[in-house]
Amino acid sequence: MRNFIITVLLFLLPTLAYPQAKKPTIMVVPSDNWCIQNNFTMTYDNQGKTMTVPDYRAALQNNSDVLLAISKINEMMAERGFTLKNLESCLKTLDNQSAEEAMLSSSTGAEISESPIDKLKKVAKADIIIQLSWTVNDIGPKHSLTFNLQGLDAYTDKQIAGSSGTSSPSYTSELAILIEEAVLSHIDQFNSQLQAHFDDMFENGREITLRVKVWDDFEGEYGLETDYDGTELGFIIEDWVADNTVNGRFNTTDATENMMLFEQVRIPLEQEINGRTRAVDARRWASGLQKFLRDNYDIDSKLMMQGLGQAQIIIGGK
Repeated sequence: MRNFIITVLLFLLPTLAYPQAKKPTIMVVPSDNWCIQNNFTMTYDNQGKTMTVPDYRAALQNNSDVLLAISKINEMMAERGFTLKNLESCLKTLDNQSAEEAMLSSSTGAEISESPIDKLKKVAKADIIIQLSWTVNDIGPKHSLTFNLQGLDAYTDKQIAGSSGTSSPSYTSELAILIEEAVLSHIDQFNSQLQAHFDDMFENGREITLRVKVWDDFEGEYGLETDYDGTELGFIIEDWVADNTVNGRFNTTDATENMMLFEQVRIPLEQEINGRTRAVDARRWASGLQKFLRDNYDIDSKLMMQGLGQAQIIIGGK
């Protein structure tokens, strides 16, 4: 009996420990394809170029199936211990931030724009965006549902999980039931892919992109090739990035006198700041480089963000 109890406890131990694992924060949205097929799109100006993106607000206000579909996926994910951000609530929060402008300008006239989707991601601060699309198939008196789920890293927009399938034909026409029947046999494998990606981020850092540029009026005669105590500014910046990434993981994709591009930059998810553990995003992390340049080399810079995962520092002034 004693050996039997020990065996049972050893079997249950992983199951008991699993819910304690830190899980990613998720937001479910209708996919780009679904929004385009159903004419829920909007346009915005991106530095003179007209861009078309999904209009989630219009979809939620004009199609009750969207609310129902998102609610059902949210429910299924929450039952499995994931933290969900509600799309409708995030859109309302975004509306309340009326002071936020579409364009951010520097005192010297440089501009950078953000898409409405980038702004929504900033408000949601989700780790993963799940794009959902579905089609109801009518087969005589029976109905089935074909679905597609795509898990996207909110910082890089890279797909990190995917699942699709079709439910068995049924006499019910209720969307929530069709979605549950179609998704149920796939969702645990899909969640395992999400969790594996998040575990990798927790261990090896979140991936972002960092761009460094130079204002025309920067006092350094040779831009990023200007020497400071015998070392070029570009190498000083590169050394800081190496010292402040998880296990020094990053790629210097390009480096010239006027710009540097760092990709696959792995930053920690959390950091001790003033005795408290705080979440770290690209903006907070890049502000460390700003402070380093100001405190050690008396170099001012401007920090601008595009979405959650792209930071840009322009050296030589605010």
